[in-house]
Amino acid sequence: MFETFQNEILFVARLLLGGAFAFAGLRNIQNRNLLIPMMAARGVPRAGHALWLGIVLQVAAGALVIAGLWTALAAASLVLFLIAATPMFHNFWDHQGPDRASRVNGFVGNVALAGGFLALIAHSV
Repeated sequence: MFETFQNEILFVARLLLGGAFAFAGLRNIQNRNLLIPMMAARGVPRAGHALWLGIVLQVAAGALVIAGLWTALAAASLVLFLIAATPMFHNFWDHQGPDRASRVNGFVGNVALAGGFLALIAHSV
């Protein structure tokens, strides 16, 4: 049954995965004044430049995933982004109580996103 809708299901998957990152990148532009000092405090050199590089990566790679262009490369770049960003922004081991629970949820969510991108890469190659 699902084979009939394989292209449609794949498009929705790309839309959801890529759209989440394009949206997050655009949202990070609004939050840059909060994110830059946070990144600098976590030891990121040239935090402002690193943030803008991350924003461009999120938006561009997210758009490529949605469009189905260079999907494996775009998805792989977002997996690498997640590997770098997840411990920086979802460092649950440094927190307690509700803040820890929130960061655990973000960490697990990013792990799941990485899994989705890996599945997309496997389908694309």
